[in-house]
Amino acid sequence: MNKLFLYGDVGGTKTLLRLAEINRGEIRTRFAQRYESRLFATFSEMLDAFLDQAGIDSRPLAACFAVAGPIVAQQAKLTNLPWQISGGDISHDFSIPSVKLINDFEAVALAIESLMPVDLVTLQTGKAHAHAMRAVLGAGTGMGVAWLAWSNGGYFAIPSEAGHMDFAPTNPLQIKLLETLQHKFGHVSVERLLSGTGLTHIFKFLQSTATTSSNLAPIDLEDDSGATVTTLALTHRHPAAIASLDLFAEIYGAYAGNLALAGLCRGGVYIAGGIAPKMIGCLNAGGFMRAFRDKGRFASLMREIPVHVVNNPEAGLLGAKREAQHLLDKCH
Repeated sequence: MNKLFLYGDVGGTKTLLRLAEINRGEIRTRFAQRYESRLFATFSEMLDAFLDQAGIDSRPLAACFAVAGPIVAQQAKLTNLPWQISGGDISHDFSIPSVKLINDFEAVALAIESLMPVDLVTLQTGKAHAHAMRAVLGAGTGMGVAWLAWSNGGYFAIPSEAGHMDFAPTNPLQIKLLETLQHKFGHVSVERLLSGTGLTHIFKFLQSTATTSSNLAPIDLEDDSGATVTTLALTHRHPAAIASLDLFAEIYGAYAGNLALAGLCRGGVYIAGGIAPKMIGCLNAGGFMRAFRDKGRFASLMREIPVHVVNNPEAGLLGAKREAQHLLDKCH
């Protein structure tokens, strides 16, 4: 008998949903869809549309959704979208016996073991220690962070909200950037800088302080224009945009290094999220890794930690799939 299961990666910008079936040990995708999250008032509305489009006669037996926000008692509120999701409500409303919500970067962390070499771009080879801690982080709509710890013969994922830690500037320019954002927001988290919106903040700051010498007229951008800044830098070679990417990479590297120290992540640091793969050249230029390693007396240790960029945009989806299969095996 075929068994259906459902999994998805639910984000503030986009949501990826998949319906799969297992038949005699073989897994195949029955239906897949990508949605713009903001076009739906609730996640349930989106899920209802997905199942209707899938045109199935029976309901899935298990479902796992990776959600961009903290999970408390199987309740989630997206950090960058006014959605509240309840695992229990989904189970009841859609007649799915087993439903689980996990943090989106917990899902990315769960996928690390199953990634192929082509899915990774190595920034620093280092000397990986078997069974050592790993850190997974990534800038996109927000900043996600999870840990991987070894136990009972395998890695298990530990979700976190470390993206909301205080931003720690490391030089006079970054201090001035912090002061500018404090005036606007009060508390300035890492996510205020390391996200699509954060890249826009950096661009606006550099324009307003005339950090880059240019005769170009200032560009007025919407608050969440990270993709536009990236295009201005990589395609149009706009000087303020290029400087913005360089500063972004510097802040990113320093923060990734802080997480590597906090977890003593000799097993590796994995940079995921939607932004890093689009600026591989900038990350490889040197500023990211210099900031990563710039930890004073621990600089030599930082050189030993492998650092990779996750180049697979569906890593979170793979983690949710893995957990959905686990639910299916456990319950049926």
